[in-house]
Amino acid sequence: MKGIILAAGKGTRLYPMTKSVCKPLLPVYDKPLIYYPLALLLQAGCDEVLIIIPPGEEAVFSGLLGDGSNLGIRISYEVQKVARGIADALIIGENFIGGDRVCLALGDNIFYSKSLAGQLQRASAISNKAVVFGYWVEDPRAFGVIEFDSDGNAISIEEKPKNPKSNYIAPGLYFYDASVVEIAKNLKPSARGELEITDVNLEYLRQGRLQVIGLDRDTVWLDAGTADSMHEASGVIRKIQEETGRYVGCIEEDALHQGKISPEKVMETGERLQMTLYGQYLKCIALAEKENLKVTV
Repeated sequence: MKGIILAAGKGTRLYPMTKSVCKPLLPVYDKPLIYYPLALLLQAGCDEVLIIIPPGEEAVFSGLLGDGSNLGIRISYEVQKVARGIADALIIGENFIGGDRVCLALGDNIFYSKSLAGQLQRASAISNKAVVFGYWVEDPRAFGVIEFDSDGNAISIEEKPKNPKSNYIAPGLYFYDASVVEIAKNLKPSARGELEITDVNLEYLRQGRLQVIGLDRDTVWLDAGTADSMHEASGVIRKIQEETGRYVGCIEEDALHQGKISPEKVMETGERLQMTLYGQYLKCIALAEKENLKVTV
């Protein structure tokens, strides 16, 4: 399973904050925004991740995440020279995807629930189809609304309908088979000049190959695209971490639970960051994992 993070937005809605710092590198509570979608891909079982970035940001992203070896995965980078829409990420990633399934995550979307990892792995295991997630909202008229049957088969997708057929919307996390590249390459730009991810999903729907997994009602979904929403997201993340004692978007912990790195590797990172609460948390989970291994043996 491979993963792509689209992190190439200029973040113009966040000016002046993003005049000198790329939006995915801005902090959401105690970690960079890019950590949250990367954690999702780790939970989904991705071994290789492509991060699509703006021009001139290669050194900064590489300085933060490197080649992924600290997480037991491979991370590579591609530049989106001109903003052409979400579906353009699939064209940029054509060689990266090859013949594999791929998960596409938007760089400014944050998800959290106790059951999320299991749902991501379920989506990873579905072959020859596209999988999107259904997120329940009280008023879906401002979103792309998705209707599906009791077996999760998509029935319809409508953009910002006046009379929605369901209360479920499709947030920024998608699973595709390798045929998605040709689908994306055959798209025509929308009225706003972009290659729309909705049109990709509509083609899968037309082919009868669009599956929907309904997210649990306690799932948290945050779109950190504006200053207000980033501030709100920071507060939500802080509250979850204080109430549960578990970090959201902790990429080292997710890599550890997926068996990609050892407790010793997590401890090593924790030692480097031991002056921070994040580093202390890493040391705690590394010690806990070591104790669990001792009990198992």
